[in-house]
Amino acid sequence: MKRVFWAVAIVLALAAAFLAGRWWGAGPAAPEEKGGRKILYYVDPMHPAYKSDKPGIAPDCGMRLEPVYADGGGAEAPADNRKVLYYQDPQDPAYKSDKPGLNPETGNDLEPVYAEAPPPAALQISPEKQRMIGVRFGVVGWGTTASTLRTVGKVAADERRIQKVNSKVEGWIDKVYADFTGRVVQKGEPLLTLYSPEMLATQQEYLLAVKARKVLADSELSGIAAHSESLLGAARKRLELWDLNDAQIDEIARTGKPVKNITLYSPASGFVTARNAYPNQRIMPDTELYEITDLSHVWIIADVFESDIPKIRMGQGATVRLSYRPDKSFSARVTYILPEVDPDTRTLKVRLEAANVGVQLRPEMFVDVEFRLAPTRALLVPSDAVLDSGLRKTVFVDHGNGHLEPRQVETGDSFDGKTAVLSGLAAGERIATSGVFLLDSEAQLKGVSATAAAPAGAHKHD
Repeated sequence: MKRVFWAVAIVLALAAAFLAGRWWGAGPAAPEEKGGRKILYYVDPMHPAYKSDKPGIAPDCGMRLEPVYADGGGAEAPADNRKVLYYQDPQDPAYKSDKPGLNPETGNDLEPVYAEAPPPAALQISPEKQRMIGVRFGVVGWGTTASTLRTVGKVAADERRIQKVNSKVEGWIDKVYADFTGRVVQKGEPLLTLYSPEMLATQQEYLLAVKARKVLADSELSGIAAHSESLLGAARKRLELWDLNDAQIDEIARTGKPVKNITLYSPASGFVTARNAYPNQRIMPDTELYEITDLSHVWIIADVFESDIPKIRMGQGATVRLSYRPDKSFSARVTYILPEVDPDTRTLKVRLEAANVGVQLRPEMFVDVEFRLAPTRALLVPSDAVLDSGLRKTVFVDHGNGHLEPRQVETGDSFDGKTAVLSGLAAGERIATSGVFLLDSEAQLKGVSATAAAPAGAHKHD
C-alpha cells in the first residue's frame, strides 16, 4: 500500500514539475502582438532612423521607443481607425445621439455613423506625436496672386541718343575746348578748332565766286551772270557739306578773307563719353573725335527667367529702384523684347525706357525692376506646406483622427510666403503647413507614397 502511495506521489510531482517548466520557459507574451495588431519594430520618435526589435529607451536622446505596427498606425491607434461622428437608430435615422445605447421610443440599438474613411495611402500619426514634431495645419483658400514680378536690370545708354563727331576734312587740331571725358556740353557749343588746307582752298574758291558774281552781274553776254551764280552756289554748298553753318559762311563773304582755323560745334547736348581730340593732332575724315551721349533718357536691360517670359508684353509698365535708395523710384515701360535667351543665365533680355531726371540712372548701374502684372485669382497655400523634391511637389492633407495623405500637386508662382496651387487640392481642404519634412520622413519610413491623382472636386485652372 505504501508503494502505491509513493508511486502516485512521484507521478504527481513529476507532472507538476513539467507544467512549471513549460510555464517558466514560455515567459511573458511576445511583444509582436498587441491588441491584435502586429508590431514590426520599435523606433525613436525623435530619430526615426534608429530601430530596435525590442522596446526600451533610445540610447542617444533617452526617449522611450514607440512601436511601428504592420497596419501603419501608431501606438495610440485603436484596432478600428474610423472616427465615430454620432450614433443613430437604423429604423429612425432622425434620432441621433453622441453616445451608444438604445432609442427610448423604439427600443432599437443605436449604430455608429463613421467619418469618411481615409484613403489607402494615408499616413497615421497620433496627435501627440504631431505636436511633438511641430505639425501645424491650415485651410486651402482662394486668394489673389501678387501683381508684381521682381528682377534685376542694368542701366544702358539709349543708342539712339549717341552722337559721333568727325571733321569730314583732313587737317590739324589747333585748340581743344571739350578737353576731358565726362564733360557736359550743349548743342552748338564749340568743341575744337582745326586748320585744314583743303578747307582753306575751298574758302578761297568761294571768295572768287563772290567776286565773279559782282563783276559779271551787269554783263551783257547771255548766260554769263547765271553761270557765275551757279559757281557761287556750288562753292557755298561745298562749305555747307563740310559742316560750316550759314553764319560762318556769311562771315567769310562779308570780310572777304578765308578763316584759317575752322570751329567744330557739338551736334547735341549730353556728356562727352569718348574723346580723341588733342592739340596739334593730325586728323583724317574718318577720325572719330568725340562721342556725345544724351542721358536724359536711358535704357534698362532687365533679365527675365524663362518661366516668367509669358508675363511680359510690349508697353507693359514697370518701376525701377536703386539698391542704395529704395525710397526713390523711376517709371519705365517695356519697348523691346529680345528674341534670344541668354545661354549662360537662361534669361531673356527685356529692354525698358525711363526718363532720367537728375541723371541718377547711370550706364552700367544695377537696379531693381518690378513689372506690374495683372492680378489673378488662385488657390493659395503657405509655401512651407509644399515639399519640393525636384521631381515632384507634395502636400499632406489632413483627414482627421491622425490620418495624413501625402498628395502630389502642381504649383504656380510663389510670393510673400504663399504659393499658388494649379491642381491637386480643393478649396476648404485642411493641410499641414509646418513639419512637412518630418512627415515626409515618416511616410518614407512606413512606405507610404504620395498620390498622383487630384481629388474629387479639386480645381485645375490656367
